[in-house]
Amino acid sequence: MDPASWTFVILALAIVAFVSGRVPLAIVSIGVALALWATGVLTLGEAFSGFGDPTVLFIASLFVVSEALDATGVTAWLGHQVVARAGRGRGRLTLIVGMLAAGLSAFISINGAVAALLPVVVVVAVRAGLVPSKMLIPLAFAASAGSLLTLTGTPVNIVVSEAAAAAGGREFGFFEFALAGVPLVLLTVAVVVLGGGRLLPDRTPEHLGDLAPDPRAHAQLLRSSYAVDLDTGALFTADEGVAEVLVAPRSRLIGRTVYAGMTTRDESLVILAVRRGEDEGPNASRGTGVAGSLQLQAGDAVLVQGPWAALTRYTQSPDVIAVTPPQALQRAVPLGRGAKRALVVLGVMVVLLATGLVPAAVAGLLAAGALVLTRVLTIPQTYRSISWTTVILIAGMIPLSAAFIATGAADSVADFVLGIIGSASPHLALLVLCVLTMVLGQFISNVATVLVVTPIAVAIAQTLELSIQPFMMALTVAGAAAFLTPVATPANLMVLQPGGYRFGDYWKLGLPLMVVYLAVAVLYVPLVWPF
Repeated sequence: MDPASWTFVILALAIVAFVSGRVPLAIVSIGVALALWATGVLTLGEAFSGFGDPTVLFIASLFVVSEALDATGVTAWLGHQVVARAGRGRGRLTLIVGMLAAGLSAFISINGAVAALLPVVVVVAVRAGLVPSKMLIPLAFAASAGSLLTLTGTPVNIVVSEAAAAAGGREFGFFEFALAGVPLVLLTVAVVVLGGGRLLPDRTPEHLGDLAPDPRAHAQLLRSSYAVDLDTGALFTADEGVAEVLVAPRSRLIGRTVYAGMTTRDESLVILAVRRGEDEGPNASRGTGVAGSLQLQAGDAVLVQGPWAALTRYTQSPDVIAVTPPQALQRAVPLGRGAKRALVVLGVMVVLLATGLVPAAVAGLLAAGALVLTRVLTIPQTYRSISWTTVILIAGMIPLSAAFIATGAADSVADFVLGIIGSASPHLALLVLCVLTMVLGQFISNVATVLVVTPIAVAIAQTLELSIQPFMMALTVAGAAAFLTPVATPANLMVLQPGGYRFGDYWKLGLPLMVVYLAVAVLYVPLVWPF
């Protein structure tokens, strides 16, 4: 077979593997890259070029920035603010989250907005008694809508603007996209608010248990368990916290006498209270604080207080077992240690992205490096923060988009579409182009999709002697409607694991939303940008 045929075959096999859900996403992605090389469609360097693509590096760096916001309590603070203003109702929370995501994505890209808000939304959902699966797909979809508010919201906007000028039209203004973007943001938020409750799964993600409890609730639990007369502000602050540990079997602490007010030998933490772990006769009370001294035995609980770093080191000792890791509790403290530095770094990154002074990947890598140098994060934290499944999946799929264009597969599709359309009405031509864009955009990047369809749109506009502006704007709208699969956009992928979603969960809410986008592209856009 020729390279174009092989490209279609590989794309079809990848789609089958994705839909089946039986093959890990990262394995499918690597398999695509290997298949493109094995069939001779791409060279070895081209097949793995996605791992050096700036988009992949940018996304990886955004995970680090997101971790900094989460680890320093910025996301906890935002979560408290959202819950305080929106209450605990799913509809109002989704409305506020959707508007935040749309506004942020207009200036720092879809991926940046989702990466920054993802931990916030998870915190908000848990605090409100909701599963994250009810709110994370709406987050990704609202961010995609927000990218249509400005010229720099997505690379697709820049591509169609330049293509319009090259085809004899004009470039779009920086905020001109908002004429289509504002209605789409409002419609998108309305759809996810009204349909999210019924069309999204009620599913608990695999790592939901890693989330820390609310500090106020946790402090109340500790006070009742140990009879500690301290308020929440004294138990959990930006610099210090408390940890509940159990004496481990064969611990060196067994047999030692401890009492409230003494300090630990390691890390000099203050012991606030102790609790007997097992019954010792009819008069013993399991699970209550002990007044006076206590000779430790395996299973006894000790409540210690001190700096967060010291607590973390202490709980890593083999002599004790942490009931709740201090790192998880520290994340729940609003605006904790390093929050100001994290916010400054985030602000600088937003300015760099909004002004275009440096490429997006450079801005992201500079931010990630600054967070490490300013000691907001450690190197191990940065490695753990990156979703490697997402990174590998995107890196492996990028070469498929390149192969689709380089082998002439895109030209074959163009010839087929032109044969169907002929000299039909402008609205029908626009409809066919938008449907084609939406279908391709579910499996390859929207940038690659628009690059494939743009020459077709230009040829049709010139053949029918119509203005190129409505065709280019319609392609932008259709390109943003990548809602049916998790591999349609990096933003969709980012929420896949945190939401506990499956491959088939996206289309239920995405399909009605795509119909809305199609109607806007075909019926509304020509009213603002006439043929």
